[in-house]
Amino acid sequence: MYIRQDHQLTDVDTMFSLIDEHALGAWVVAGKDGLVANHLPFLLDRSRGPHGTLVGHVARANPVWRMLDGQASSLVIFQGPQSYITPNWYPGKAEHGKVVPTWDYAVVHAHGVARAIDDPAWLMDMLDRLTNAHEAAQPAPWRVADAPPDYIDRLLRAIVGIEITVERFEGKLKASQDEAVRDRLGTVEGLRGLVRPKAALADLVKGALDAERSGA
Repeated sequence: MYIRQDHQLTDVDTMFSLIDEHALGAWVVAGKDGLVANHLPFLLDRSRGPHGTLVGHVARANPVWRMLDGQASSLVIFQGPQSYITPNWYPGKAEHGKVVPTWDYAVVHAHGVARAIDDPAWLMDMLDRLTNAHEAAQPAPWRVADAPPDYIDRLLRAIVGIEITVERFEGKLKASQDEAVRDRLGTVEGLRGLVRPKAALADLVKGALDAERSGA
């Protein structure tokens, strides 16, 4: 991915948080007939491997898992907050008119090697952890054990596990860094004032500006 220096996202905790909060990854595998893409919810296991391990599952009917031989290069794209940025938010528009629209966004690419896992115990552990992670905010979290065991067993037979050992991450934060400070603050207010506010992206734009101001 092309990343301009001032758009580089290098803080590991920030990248991991983006993956946790935007867990649906676009998973791309290079096959003999070209690129194959699937969209899966992933769980990042930080404790395994130097850069963590991504785990998830696909339907057994999905042929992608048969492509994995333990050496299959994979790319998983995690798209964070994003939005169109209108020049109407820039004070500079009224002063000199030298403004154009842009698009701000945060994204993380995880590169690694994928393998398929067809093991009921592994699958159950993965489903427990994935479910617990996403049910954590519920007032009464649902657990896999809440469903009848025979029903879960039947579903387990219909899926195959995916494990990606991450070799490297690329992070990009395009947060209006090349705009004037006043225009960037205008972007923050504009995002927060939308009918459907883009508060998460507004916070990223403001955070990038604050980091520059503090010299971090």
